[in-house]
Amino acid sequence: MDKSRFLSSLFILIVFLQFSVKAQNIDNSEKICPVKSLPELFKKKDSVLVVKPNKNNFFLIIPIIGSQPATGFSYGFVTQYTFKGKKIDDKYSSINLGATLTEKKQLLINVKNSVMLNNNKMFWSGDWRFYIFSQANYGLGTDIIPPKYRDNDFDLNDLKEPMDYNYFKFHQTVSWEVKNNYYVGAGVHLDWYTTITDNKLDIANGQLSNHYNYSKKYDYNDKEYFVNGLSLNLLYDSRDNQINTNSGMFANINFRFNPAITKSQHASNVLFMEYRYFLPLSKLNEQHVFSVWATGQFVTSGTVPYLNLPSIGWDQRSRSGKGYTQGLFRGQKMVYFESEYRFPISCNQLISGTVFANFTSASDNDRQIRLFQYVQPAVGVGLRFLIDKATRTNLVLNYAWGRHSKAFYLNAGESF
Repeated sequence: MDKSRFLSSLFILIVFLQFSVKAQNIDNSEKICPVKSLPELFKKKDSVLVVKPNKNNFFLIIPIIGSQPATGFSYGFVTQYTFKGKKIDDKYSSINLGATLTEKKQLLINVKNSVMLNNNKMFWSGDWRFYIFSQANYGLGTDIIPPKYRDNDFDLNDLKEPMDYNYFKFHQTVSWEVKNNYYVGAGVHLDWYTTITDNKLDIANGQLSNHYNYSKKYDYNDKEYFVNGLSLNLLYDSRDNQINTNSGMFANINFRFNPAITKSQHASNVLFMEYRYFLPLSKLNEQHVFSVWATGQFVTSGTVPYLNLPSIGWDQRSRSGKGYTQGLFRGQKMVYFESEYRFPISCNQLISGTVFANFTSASDNDRQIRLFQYVQPAVGVGLRFLIDKATRTNLVLNYAWGRHSKAFYLNAGESF
């Protein structure tokens, strides 16, 4: 069976099981199924190691075998320490450390933190990375994939400009609650790109790249650049669970100031906005959830280096732009929107599913391509396997279809 027929069958199976379980819940609304997680299906020698919880603290070591378009097949591990305070209304916090090797000879080291302290009065959010990385560049704007009426002979690979580089990232914010669920704070942001190589760049023979042309036009070293800045943050968070949200809302406004400390840097301001909303759809089963996720990132003044421009797949969890490879769409302004319906499949919450749709729009000032002038959509389906009951952490499998693009994803934790 080919991949398309398999995925079609999987989608039909998900829909059938979802409606079967829904009917079962209606007929047996009083029936209670004990919640069961994936590690409980295996013996102690299983590859998922779960250290028994001590009060409100949980520690997971999860071997990861994954796949994403930008990395190909990958393997490594993720450790997740989840904890909360002793008060009933304290929210779960998480600190993640991951290390991954990929078939494209990439090394990815990530440290992420999303921590609530002092009875939710202080909120820390961090994204630290060290990558030995390779990624193709496709140019700026979302018009790089032409409209359907003139895309018969289009091949996305014709635009591909492979690049190698090392990347160090340190983004850390801390916010304090000023009113119930409202926070104000500040942050430090460092981005350092080194040993940048345009693999198809051949200046002597006139074969240039989008990255090279942009760097020369805006006076950046095309081999290395550094961006540092401070930010002000406004945040609202009423989510019931940061790990896997069933209800509530999250909104964030981050305004970053990047000063020109050295001669090779340029001053700039960047505005980032994010909104997530989770609507429970059933009183009988909390796993029926409709959710939306919207982000906007805008270079409001000055310029930033090419690789630091707003781009899909470079959010804190690298989950935006499902259906397209990381970094495919990039521009001085970018908006991303995703909606998702999450539903149960098994009564014991071990298996659940999702269907989702998203769109991306990015600008290119040099070619006068405006935001929303071109929009690229994608749709997808997914399965979830419960790893930890207390935090509702899932092993996530998604398959998404974009225009002239499709992708499979295997990760730990929800996209948003």
